Amino acid sequence: MGLKIRGNLFYEIVLMTFCSVLFAVGNHFFRFPNNFTFGGVTGLAVVLQYYLPISTATINFIISNLLLVVGFLVLGRGFGAKTAYVSITLSVFLSALEKLCPLEKPLTDQPILELCYGIALPGLASALLFYIGASGGGTDIVAMLLKKYTSIDIGRALFFADALIVASAFFTFGIQVGLYSVLGLVVKSFLVDTVIENINLCKSFNIICSNPEPICQFIMDRLHHSATVYQAQGAFTHAPKTVIITVMSRPQAAALRAYIKSIEPTAFMIITNSSEIIGKGFQN
Repeated sequence: MGLKIRGNLFYEIVLMTFCSVLFAVGNHFFRFPNNFTFGGVTGLAVVLQYYLPISTATINFIISNLLLVVGFLVLGRGFGAKTAYVSITLSVFLSALEKLCPLEKPLTDQPILELCYGIALPGLASALLFYIGASGGGTDIVAMLLKKYTSIDIGRALFFADALIVASAFFTFGIQVGLYSVLGLVVKSFLVDTVIENINLCKSFNIICSNPEPICQFIMDRLHHSATVYQAQGAFTHAPKTVIITVMSRPQAAALRAYIKSIEPTAFMIITNSSEIIGKGFQN
């Protein structure tokens, strides 16, 4: 998926729009009615709507667009076109859902069920956006400002900001909502990391064989990848061996494994998972 989407403007716009819909649905139908506060601008909006005579979507719209304006004025036009697009479309979708599907109370009487959807939908959207170099805006713009003008550890600063917003849920909505919010913040962090790792997951091969030519040809001609080849020696037999190192996607890995077994059953393969492959054909 990634190699076809990343760098293709049309598919990136489609994916960013889809992620904005996921954000909007997860927030409007599951987070906002239950007052779940996971940090960020949407979490701040949930808390502020308790004290202000305007809706959560409106508060989110105002704060997000103020941050966008500040971002353009301070950081310049190139501060993040993708982030700006997602932030604007998210605000529009939230406002539209508020008008089209107003909610006076939660959809169900099962807060755990709604917490799961409130975590899963925005979490998946966040992971997909990070994958193509975008974000949902909000506190990410604050992070860019901090990075430019201070030496503060941005990750730590944003974590404390999210923790403060979550802590405010205890005082605003009570212990139960506060505990749900803490759980949501923790689980969402793990979910985003897990999704990103699985999207980027590749298979790394170390193949020790006696006849490398057909294997290398298969990798280059059929799988359209390259490989690194070097000579080695068996420690027990002292027989000459060839080691082939290559990396590819999971479906390609299955095809290569089957091919090697068919032409050289005695070949020794070490296959490992890796989600951080940097270089031509993978991440820049």
